[in-house]
Amino acid sequence: MAIENLFDRASSVMTVISFITFVGILWWTFISNKEDDFAKAARLPFEDEHLDQPGRENGHG
Repeated sequence: MAIENLFDRASSVMTVISFITFVGILWWTFISNKEDDFAKAARLPFEDEHLDQPGRENGHG
């Protein structure tokens, strides 16, 4: 009986920790106003294209 009680408590604790983690991720994504960071990250694949073209170095020229 003691081991079953321990597993029940551990399961409850992990559920609470998982929920808190989930809420933290939602807060970080939607509430903390990281729109500028996300927009900058979204442009990254397109900014590297100029490096593949010959005759252009470091985005100049």
